[in-house]
Amino acid sequence: MTTPLIRCAWVDNRADDDAMVRYHDEEWGVPEHDDARLFELLTLEGAQAGLSWETILKRREGYRRAFEGWDIARIAAYRPTDTERLLADPGIIRNRAKIAATIGNAQAALAVQRDFGSLDAYVWGFVGGKPILNRFESMSDLPASTQVSAAMSKDMLRRGFKFVGPTIMYAFMQAAGLTNDHTVSCFR
Repeated sequence: MTTPLIRCAWVDNRADDDAMVRYHDEEWGVPEHDDARLFELLTLEGAQAGLSWETILKRREGYRRAFEGWDIARIAAYRPTDTERLLADPGIIRNRAKIAATIGNAQAALAVQRDFGSLDAYVWGFVGGKPILNRFESMSDLPASTQVSAAMSKDMLRRGFKFVGPTIMYAFMQAAGLTNDHTVSCFR
């Protein structure tokens, strides 16, 4: 008989949700360095504002399709007709401010790529190029934001990014593996 895996509490109560389990087991806290994937995570974390991660995860494929595989340059060039197309797409959260932020964030990401060589170099620069490894005992020990996420948020806002407050940026850091917040009892 195999011993069941122990996971972080936020996913354990959703063990019947394959997408959440896969996300926890295979992605959350795993260092990501691909610019398109980082932009995807940044967008999805911003889209989550006021919603649950489960809601966003269920629409992930819709987002990938609607935003053309997260091609940052293509998204940055979107026109008003693209905004209208996205507002009519049931596969994503149809919120005008969040859609406008995604397009504006793509434009800001292109500027970051010009200034730093890549979005990867920029975001990983906030953590010195390697993940912060935390050793939290329980989910209640995890902060909503940190000094690093606040600094990242402040700089990104200055560069024209939207939906990048300190709490969203900390969730992004967790999603992209800039910080590993799996609890000590979790198999990850």
